[in-house]
Amino acid sequence: MTSTLFSLAAFVFVLGVLVFVHELGHFLVARWLGVRVITFSIGFGPKLFRINRNGIEYCVSAFPLGGYVKMAGENPDEARSGDPDEFLSRNKWDRFRILVAGPVMNIVLAVVLMWVVLAQGAQVPAFQDDPVDIGAVTKDSPAEKGGLKAGDRIIKIGSQPVDTWEEFYLAVGSRANREVPVELLREGHQLVLNVTPVGQTRMQIGDIGVLPHVHPSISTVEKNGPADQAGVKTGDVVTAINGETIVFSSQLSGTIRKFPGVTITLRVRRAASELDLAVTPRKQGTIGVIGIGIQDEFKLVQPGAIGALKMSVDRNIQFGGLIARTLGGLFTRETSPSQLMGPVAIAQMSGDYAALGWMALFTFMASLSLNLGLLNLLPIPILDGGHIFIMAIEGLVRRDLSLKVKERMLMAGFVALMLLMVTVVYNDLARFAWFEKLIPGGK
Repeated sequence: MTSTLFSLAAFVFVLGVLVFVHELGHFLVARWLGVRVITFSIGFGPKLFRINRNGIEYCVSAFPLGGYVKMAGENPDEARSGDPDEFLSRNKWDRFRILVAGPVMNIVLAVVLMWVVLAQGAQVPAFQDDPVDIGAVTKDSPAEKGGLKAGDRIIKIGSQPVDTWEEFYLAVGSRANREVPVELLREGHQLVLNVTPVGQTRMQIGDIGVLPHVHPSISTVEKNGPADQAGVKTGDVVTAINGETIVFSSQLSGTIRKFPGVTITLRVRRAASELDLAVTPRKQGTIGVIGIGIQDEFKLVQPGAIGALKMSVDRNIQFGGLIARTLGGLFTRETSPSQLMGPVAIAQMSGDYAALGWMALFTFMASLSLNLGLLNLLPIPILDGGHIFIMAIEGLVRRDLSLKVKERMLMAGFVALMLLMVTVVYNDLARFAWFEKLIPGGK
């Protein structure tokens, strides 16, 4: 119960900030241009709290999944006086600036939050900017089934070139449960193999089971512990256990835990030499330990304020491209709809990231804010981008569309959003085992 309340509180905070910033964009530009604002609301439905200042009602409403800024003369059904303080009495350029301000503020918030995170400095995987040279292929993984091998260099996922591991993870992550051609180099020859990434975690992030050419190192050795007695030394790099390639520290510790009291062979790299050391993990409860501290290969990034801002802009551009490819993939069937998250999943993840600290939560909020900003720019009637799209059509045909046509377009947009909402809520519930049992044919 405590965990659920914590996740709910984190969700309300995260969504509240994102909605407030979005609506603040509309509000500030409307006031700046002289359009009269009647209501500024966080949330929809019954008003829980309200206060009036200078003729504007500020309120918090019952349903927090959004908000609105009500302006004078914005409803086509209502009579207008033609005064310049009415929204629809302003020219299209003014209306465009008011509409686009909300999404722009969300995008700016994403840049600012990521800037704050990056300015603190961070450890990033040492291989992140390296070419996608496969160091190992996980057993029974999509990559192994598809024919990929250690030593291959991946150069393209689908039609998207990938020059680094970071680009590779972004490209594969958006293609869960969809077959994708993987272009690679093997011994100087170019090959194309088809692989179907498997969705991982709540977000259904695609993974094919290839690992970089890195290994964990030994940071400490317990005196007279099993590792010390076997000759393991600080600085050794563990490359394999019982012939199985080891890439990450979690893989190393997880493998050792499986062999309490059973002798295993550690292959370590020491200077220029490869050594095989026999170690017998001691029993600690039901798991095995050998008395070592381990660490992955990381590099410290401390870009400073200006460098962090540039990195934030670059990263948001990169993530923006990923969002665009993900949305496009829904139409080309390269992206699985199961990757779409709804309020339940966002609430759970808000709690998870909040538990890790402010920097982790800011990173998550930056991602959500960028998503919210870009999604609101889609040309779907009822969204900000839909209203902009209608204005663009009117500009091209040089006349206003009839009220009936606009109503039909808005209804179509409403239906599309409801279908999307049903999909994301279904995805949220499908992540729970109890819900899967309710589905005909479910386990």
